[in-house]
Amino acid sequence: MARALYIHWPFCLKKCPYCDFNSHVRDSVDYAHWQAALLADMRHEALLAGGEPLESIFFGGGTPSLMPPALVAALLAEAERLWDFAPGIEITLEGNPSSVEAGRFADLAVAGINRVSLGLQALDDAALRFLGRLHGVAEGLAALDVAQRHFGRVSFDLIYARPDQTAAQWQAELERALGFGTGHLSLYQLTIEPGTRFATMVRDGAFTPLDDDQAADLFDLTRAMTAARGLPAYEISNHACPGEESRHNLTYWRYQDYAGIGPGAHGRRGGRATVRHRKPENWLAAVAGQGHGVAEERALPLVEQASEALLMGLRLTEGIDLAALSRRCGLAEADLIDRDRFAFYQRQGLVWAAGERIGVAPGGVSVLDALLGELVPAGLVAS
Repeated sequence: MARALYIHWPFCLKKCPYCDFNSHVRDSVDYAHWQAALLADMRHEALLAGGEPLESIFFGGGTPSLMPPALVAALLAEAERLWDFAPGIEITLEGNPSSVEAGRFADLAVAGINRVSLGLQALDDAALRFLGRLHGVAEGLAALDVAQRHFGRVSFDLIYARPDQTAAQWQAELERALGFGTGHLSLYQLTIEPGTRFATMVRDGAFTPLDDDQAADLFDLTRAMTAARGLPAYEISNHACPGEESRHNLTYWRYQDYAGIGPGAHGRRGGRATVRHRKPENWLAAVAGQGHGVAEERALPLVEQASEALLMGLRLTEGIDLAALSRRCGLAEADLIDRDRFAFYQRQGLVWAAGERIGVAPGGVSVLDALLGELVPAGLVAS
C-alpha cells in the first residue's frame, strides 16, 4: 500500500512562461474551504491506500510556500492520524525564494516541514527576468539562507541550457551554486513544453532554444562538476550527497505506491491509478458532491505497470532489478527487455548489467529516450 503522500497546492502568484504544471492564479483563496476539502480528499484516500506508516510527504504545486503554516500543520496532523508516520519521515515543501515566503519558513518548520525545495531557477537577474520569475538573485539567496537556518535538508532548482548560454557562463553559475553547501540540487535543461507561453514565443520567433549539441555539452559539464563536488547524479536531473536523495521522488522512480490528493494529483495504489480533477473549482465541486476529488480511477494492467516501471527506473543511476520486476509483473525477462539490443548497446558502453540489475551508463543518459525505444519491446510500450 501507499507509503508516500503527495499534496497538490495549485495556486501561484504568477504563471511562469516555461511551466506546464497544474498551477493557477486567483485573486483570492478561501483557506478554510480549501483546508476542509483537502482533509476530505485525504480521508477518502486513506481508506483505500492506508495500512502502513508514511515514509514521505511532499507538498507540490503551484506554490505551496504560499500556504498558511496553520493549514500545513492541520494537514500533517490529519495525515499522521490516518496513516501514522515512519521514524525519520521526510516532509518536503516546494517554495519560491521570495522574502514574503521566506518569512513563513520558521512557522513551516514548526508545523512539521523538514525539507524544502526552492525554485531559485537561475543565479543571474537577466535570466530570471527571461524566465518570468518574480524574485531577483539577491532576494533568492536571502531566502536560501533563511531556509538553511530553519530546515535540516534544503534543495534548490536551476534551469540551464537557456538561449545563448555558453559553457563558461553555466560553469560559473553552477560553481557558485555548489558553493552554497546544500545536499541536493535539481538541475533541469530548459524544455519548451507544448501549451506554454515559451512555446508560443518560439513559434513566433521571439527566441531560439539552445542547440541540442550545445545543450548536451552543458549536460556533460553538469554531471562532471556535481560528481567532482560530491553530489553525483542519482537521476537524470537530480544530484545529491549520499543519503540526501529525495526519498519521495525515489518512490515515483522506483515505481512504488503513493497517494495523491488535491487538484490534478496523480496516485498509484494496489495496481490502480488515480487522477484528481485538474481545475481547482472542478476539484472543489467534486469533493463537495462525492467526498473526494477523483476524476478517474482505473486498474493498471500488469504489462502497463512493467512498461512504466522500466521507463521510470532506467532514469535512475542505480538502474532497476529486472528479475524482481519480472516476478512482480508475471512477465518473462525477455518480454521486458530486448536482450540482443541490450547486448549491442552494452558493447557500445551505453548500458550496464550487474547481476540482476540493469541500467543506463553515463554515456547513454543523454540519449535515454532513444535507448528506451530500442531496449523496451514495442509491444510492451504500445500496451
